[in-house]
Amino acid sequence: MRKLWLWVILLMSFAPTQAQTQPITLTLAAYAVPREAYAKIIPLFQADWLRQTGQEVIFEESYLASGAQSRAVVGGFAADVVALSHEQHVTNIVNAGLITADWQDNPYNGMVSASVAVLVVRPGNPREIFDWADIAQPGIEVITPDPATSGGAQWNVMGAYGAAYRGQVEGYEAGEAGALQFITDVFINVSVMDADGRESFLTFERGIGDVAITYENEYFAGLAAGGEYEIIYPSSTILIENPVAVVDVYVDQNGTREVAEAFVAFLYTPEAQAAFAESGFRPPVIQIDPDIDVTPEVEPTPEATAEGETQFPVIEDLFTIEDFGGWEVVVPSIFGDDGIYTRMIAEVKGQ
Repeated sequence: MRKLWLWVILLMSFAPTQAQTQPITLTLAAYAVPREAYAKIIPLFQADWLRQTGQEVIFEESYLASGAQSRAVVGGFAADVVALSHEQHVTNIVNAGLITADWQDNPYNGMVSASVAVLVVRPGNPREIFDWADIAQPGIEVITPDPATSGGAQWNVMGAYGAAYRGQVEGYEAGEAGALQFITDVFINVSVMDADGRESFLTFERGIGDVAITYENEYFAGLAAGGEYEIIYPSSTILIENPVAVVDVYVDQNGTREVAEAFVAFLYTPEAQAAFAESGFRPPVIQIDPDIDVTPEVEPTPEATAEGETQFPVIEDLFTIEDFGGWEVVVPSIFGDDGIYTRMIAEVKGQ
């Protein structure tokens, strides 16, 4: 009998705890664009966590326009992890008291994926669109989402506005006046503004518009799904950086802190970063294991690699949101109630 008890004690010492063996549910609230990337990453994490702890993780996923997702979390949607389009939408959750830790305390400043604002045109580029200035010409139908709901749309606006502000758009003077005139001319041509970046690009795929302002990764995702179009890299554009964060108040309420923090940490592993790259995102983790393939599933058009560039070509004049003071400055000055874009769109669209 004594030997039997010794065996029981020995087995119990190696067995997972009851808490570990019970499945746990993790809620991810993300913006719409990286859905396919997370479809690859989540099973990798689930397998890794199960192997380490013996515990199954069940994911509940929500994908909305970034601004709408941020407001939902602030309004009570108890997501454990948020993966949003830009920093200000996470800041809104911080300001609501729901994120209490320093979510940017890692080598990548809390940014888990990156992209650039590009132009996507029909096969053969029939309207001869080669840079930002071409989409402001009369008669060009432009597709981009609504900045009132979409973080991607705000990146698009800042890509166009920023290039003109920096004097990189032919026919427009550098500075605020020239940049305002340029985005005014562009938005005169905008025919449809969907709620989020994914819906906007689907509108373009349905045959509406001559050109879409979108993320580079949307182009790759569209090609992988069988779409037929070409990418135009502007000579000047913005680096898009996408944040991820644990929602402290909700993980403590849900009892999910350990697994939520592990999931966010996993997103920076070579395996997860490779999955982002396969979906067309530029991985911020540049020290990726050389044995891991980070090539997108579909190669870009020959024009994009004519100079021997990689699948992520170098942009001649690549700027960041920090060049305009960061989102804490840009949101009120450009997109606020009395912001430059807000006043412009009211005039152009009669809103």
